[in-house]
Amino acid sequence: MTTKRRILTGDRPTGKLHLGHYVGSLQYRLAFQEEYECFFIIADLHMLTTKPTKEDVAQIGQNARDIVLDHLAIGIDPQKTSFYLQSAVHEIYEMHLILSGMVTVERLQQLPTIKDMAAAAGMEQMPYNLLGYPVLQAADILMPRAHLVPVGKDNESHIEISRQIARRFNNAYADVFPLPDAYIVGGTLVGTDGQAKMSKSLGNAILLSDDSASVRKSVMSMYTDPNRIRADIPGTVEGNPVFSYHDTFNPDKAEVEDLKERYREGAVGDVEVKTKLYNALEAFLEPIRERRAFYAEQTGYTDQLIYEGTQRAQEEARQTLIEMKKAMGLTGVWNRIRRANERRQKRLAKA
Repeated sequence: MTTKRRILTGDRPTGKLHLGHYVGSLQYRLAFQEEYECFFIIADLHMLTTKPTKEDVAQIGQNARDIVLDHLAIGIDPQKTSFYLQSAVHEIYEMHLILSGMVTVERLQQLPTIKDMAAAAGMEQMPYNLLGYPVLQAADILMPRAHLVPVGKDNESHIEISRQIARRFNNAYADVFPLPDAYIVGGTLVGTDGQAKMSKSLGNAILLSDDSASVRKSVMSMYTDPNRIRADIPGTVEGNPVFSYHDTFNPDKAEVEDLKERYREGAVGDVEVKTKLYNALEAFLEPIRERRAFYAEQTGYTDQLIYEGTQRAQEEARQTLIEMKKAMGLTGVWNRIRRANERRQKRLAKA
C-alpha cells in the first residue's frame, strides 16, 4: 500500500473566510484532499504576532469553528483531513526553540513579507515573535514532515527558509525531515471597492457565509468604471472588478463575453451587469450555504473535528520531537542522568 505524501496548509483564526480565500487557496485544497494526506492548521500562535490582545484571543474558539465550517461548506471531506489547533500542540514550542538555532537574524530580516506585516499592523518596532514567524512556520511544516506547502508567490521565500532549516538540521544530526516543496497557488481577488485585495478588515469582502441579501447589497454597490456615468457611455472592462468577478465565478462564458462587448459599446447598464453577477454568485454560494447549515446544525461537530485532529497532530508532533532529540543526542543525555539517579536511589534504599 502506497503512503500518501503529506500537505500542510491552514489559516490564522481571525474571522470567517471570504471569496478571496476561495480564489487564493480554498479551491486548491479541494483538489489536494484527493491526492494528499492533509493537515489543516488553525494557526492561533501566528495570529498573536499581529493580534495579541485579550479580546483577540477570546475570539479564537469561535473563529476556529467558523473556519472549519467554511471548509466543510465548500466540500472539504472531514474524513480526509485533520484540523488542529496550533497552540494545543506543545511540541511545536520545543521544535521552534531547537530550529531557531538553524537560521540567523540577518536571514530573517531579509524577508520583505515580515516588514510588510509589521507595517500593516501599525508596528513602529518589530517584536521578536514576528521576526521569528518563519521559524515557527518551519516548525509547523516540519512537525508532520510535510512534503508540500501551498503558498502564494509572495510567501515562497518562507518555504525556502523552512527547507534551509530542515537541510541544516539533517546535515548536522540525521535525516529526520523531508525537504518541503512550495506549491505556488495563484490568484487574488480584488475587493468590492476595487482598491485592494479582498479583506474583511477593509470592509470590501463577500463572505462565504453571507446570506443572499448581503451578497446582493455588496454586488450592487461594487466599484465599476468611474468615468461611465450613463449606460450609453462606452466603459472599460479591463481592471473592472465586476468583470473580474464574472470571469472567476460566472460559468456562462458566452454571457460574460456578451456583457463585455456591450459594455465596451455603451449598450448595457451597470444594473444588468451586476444583476447577472449576483445571479452567478448565488448559484455558486447557495450549495455552500446549504452544506454550512447542515454541519452547523450538528451541535459540537466542529469542536469534535478540531479535538480529534489536534489529538492526531499531538501524536505526530510527539513522534517527530522524539526523532529530533534522538538524532541530536538530547534523549541520551537525559536517559543517562535518569538511569544514574535510579541506581543511586536503589543503593541508598539498600543502605
